[in-house]
Amino acid sequence: MGEQRVSLEVIEDFLAQKRIALVGISREPKDFSVMLFEELCRRGYDVIPVNPYVPEVLGRRCYRDVQEIQPPVDAALLMTSPAVTETVVVDCAEAGIRRVWMYRAGGKGGAVSAKAVEFCRDHGMQVVPGECPYMFLPAAGLHRIHTFFRKLTGHYPRHGAVAA
Repeated sequence: MGEQRVSLEVIEDFLAQKRIALVGISREPKDFSVMLFEELCRRGYDVIPVNPYVPEVLGRRCYRDVQEIQPPVDAALLMTSPAVTETVVVDCAEAGIRRVWMYRAGGKGGAVSAKAVEFCRDHGMQVVPGECPYMFLPAAGLHRIHTFFRKLTGHYPRHGAVAA
């Protein structure tokens, strides 16, 4: 898969949403997805966990899929395998979710699927194809080091950048 680029405006718009589904959250309390869930909650986001195999996360009801969430969410952060991502973006479109972030960190594949990215774009959905949300949150601690090096090497999203 070729390099997917996204503008900083799309990232900022996603993070401006206050009600976000976190799809693919783990049942393991020490998993990165749960840590990210906790951090977003701490920052004032209304984060809705989604995993069909987990009844609740940290006392919050966990939904089977995004269509089940009421009231609906404004955006969805996907921490799924690429194959699952391809199904979840269809669910997001059916649920009216127009903003999707496909998580990726450290150059690993993460949730990104070229087919899912194409689906989102074909259906008028804003998509962040890769990136770790921590890098774009104010005062993100050690993640700021990653941000610095990504800016230094020209791999950090810029305002006005377009998808490749």
